[in-house]
Amino acid sequence: MAGSISNQPGRLARAAKQVVPLHLLAGIGVIIVGMTLVTPFAFETLGDNAFIALTIPAGLLTLAATDLAERAPQKHALWLVFGCAIILRGYVLLFDPFLSSDIYRYVWDGRVQAAGINPYRYFPADETLAFLRDGAIFPHINRADTAVTIYPPVAQFFFLLVTRLGENVTVMRLALLGCEAVTVTLIMLLLQRTNRPVTRVVAYLWHPLPLWEIANNGHVDALMVALMMLGLWIALTGRALRGAVVITFSVLVKPYAAPVLAGIWRPWDVKMPLVVIATVALCYLPYLSVGSEVLGFLTKGYLTEQGISGGNDLWLLSLWRLVFGYHEGDVAAYVALAALALWFTGLSVARSSHHSIASSLADINMLLLLTLLLLSPNYPWHFLIIMPFVALCGSAPSWAVSIGALLLSEQLDWDFYIPRIVSKSILFGGLFLACAFTAWRARMQRIADSGASQ
Repeated sequence: MAGSISNQPGRLARAAKQVVPLHLLAGIGVIIVGMTLVTPFAFETLGDNAFIALTIPAGLLTLAATDLAERAPQKHALWLVFGCAIILRGYVLLFDPFLSSDIYRYVWDGRVQAAGINPYRYFPADETLAFLRDGAIFPHINRADTAVTIYPPVAQFFFLLVTRLGENVTVMRLALLGCEAVTVTLIMLLLQRTNRPVTRVVAYLWHPLPLWEIANNGHVDALMVALMMLGLWIALTGRALRGAVVITFSVLVKPYAAPVLAGIWRPWDVKMPLVVIATVALCYLPYLSVGSEVLGFLTKGYLTEQGISGGNDLWLLSLWRLVFGYHEGDVAAYVALAALALWFTGLSVARSSHHSIASSLADINMLLLLTLLLLSPNYPWHFLIIMPFVALCGSAPSWAVSIGALLLSEQLDWDFYIPRIVSKSILFGGLFLACAFTAWRARMQRIADSGASQ
């Protein structure tokens, strides 16, 4: 009896340590929901700057929520995390896409394929496709009279399958939320495998980047991320070749996932490159009736439009030009140096002797951050590929990039426009600062460990 009484204060103290983080987590959840509720109206009234002003603090609150979720009782915290996540996604589904009309092209491509027509053959505005036009989808397609589709074959398979269930934006967004559910499941499985609290999934579920870019704008990057995560799970649990096939499917949704293959490849393994090449060939085979046009708008204007061919929107090259001016051939030199940087980094990852799941995920996270830095995409949804690693690795650089990407929501349509070079400088400057902070903290930890051992 005396022992149980003496243990009572200790039990109460431990319970308090868990209850307080749970209550704080609930408070942050309420704030994020409240901010999300007003975001559509703030956007309609004040424009994209209001959207940015609300979503970036929401991202910072998610960072705080992740720390609290690790210290809260797991069962209660998961109910809270998923409850808020469902409310958030259900709400933003009520509104038409805000910052992108890409989803209308997805529905159109599915419709064109269902009619037995190669989506790489005609512009949407081509008179040959006039019989497919309607008032709900066709008027919203961007570049309808200048560009055939840009999306690779696995994305096209997905568009065809989903539009057989319904040729509208809502069905497409629900299908992409299904992809997101796969991603969330795999994040939790990998968290368990790496002995980290599964409540860290809040870093993904409450983060404004996937919330708005998948549930509202409905970007096919959700499929890319789901296939990437599935391939990683398969590969990191002992079936590397099968995993490589699934990751290649991911690359054939959007090529940003390509560096992930380096994280599961081992030097001198010739089977995996052959499997990747065969998978690409088989996926493109149904569309080869158009010949080289199968690459779509990617080689017919997109690289120029996005400032890549001219180097205008490659952040590091832009900074170089600000200091040293333009030089003939600087884009080719930059691309060559960037390719070498990615190649040697990828080879270093492949040759690493540390092949645990946790170290592999950290290496892949680093590769993807380097890819994003060198390519410096113009749109926030291109950064969705880093979101699973925000939960899995939780590194400061990943958080800096995922939150900073929201700055790219800036549009030219509004009066007050932040130049892209400024937005990207804040975004990637934050990445460098986060990397420096991480290196400093690791050094301090080594010094502390060295002192303790003495």
